[in-house]
Amino acid sequence: MKKAIPAQQARSRESLQRLLKAAAEVLQEEGLEGATIPRISSRAGLSPGAVYRRFRDKDALLQTVVLTIMQSNDAAVASMFTEEKASGSSLKKSLEEMLQQTVKGYRQQSRLMSAIVGYFRGHADIAFKKKVDVIETRTFMRLVMYMLHFRKEIRHPDPERAVAFAYSVAGHSLREILMMESMTDVWTPLLPRSDEELVEEMGSMMMAYLQSPGPKHRRVPAPIRSGLFGSMPLGTVIPSKR
Repeated sequence: MKKAIPAQQARSRESLQRLLKAAAEVLQEEGLEGATIPRISSRAGLSPGAVYRRFRDKDALLQTVVLTIMQSNDAAVASMFTEEKASGSSLKKSLEEMLQQTVKGYRQQSRLMSAIVGYFRGHADIAFKKKVDVIETRTFMRLVMYMLHFRKEIRHPDPERAVAFAYSVAGHSLREILMMESMTDVWTPLLPRSDEELVEEMGSMMMAYLQSPGPKHRRVPAPIRSGLFGSMPLGTVIPSKR
């Protein structure tokens, strides 16, 4: 019996991973409203009863899905943007790579991310929102600290805030253009004509800002924080699928 317990635990972990993966896939294909327990359980090869034995309801399942995606994203950013990587890169090259990863990730997972944002915004559980905010802020700060390896290339008088602000502004723009699909045909002629051009133009704007002397404002020390997940700052890089 003692030998059976690890095997049972392994099967339990494997079924949980299949369930979370299935939930993310259904959210991407069907959106938030279409992510029903029967549909998710069927995709995972489980019965609805098996899902309810693990999660009390759909809300508990979706909370776990969101937190798992955020933690996975944080781990991916930590492994992608390292001190060793920075030693062979530059400010411009790093900005371009970060933008390319985010744009490609949004294209691949736009409906999934839209569903998660909608779910987060409408949620009433403050404790859940706090957990998401903590993970997202950690991810955001990983990117800020990575870009500060190129501090010598940044002319703005307050590099930390300049990098954080540049990420946030670019992130809001990318969210509107790529993820939320809020741009109508009226705006299309005014936007970059391809993802490659979008990355180039956004990168140029960020570089111009970071390499400008900046306003002669007085620095006020305060912790740098990203916005909540609902605002999707660029700190929430969405690593593209290989």
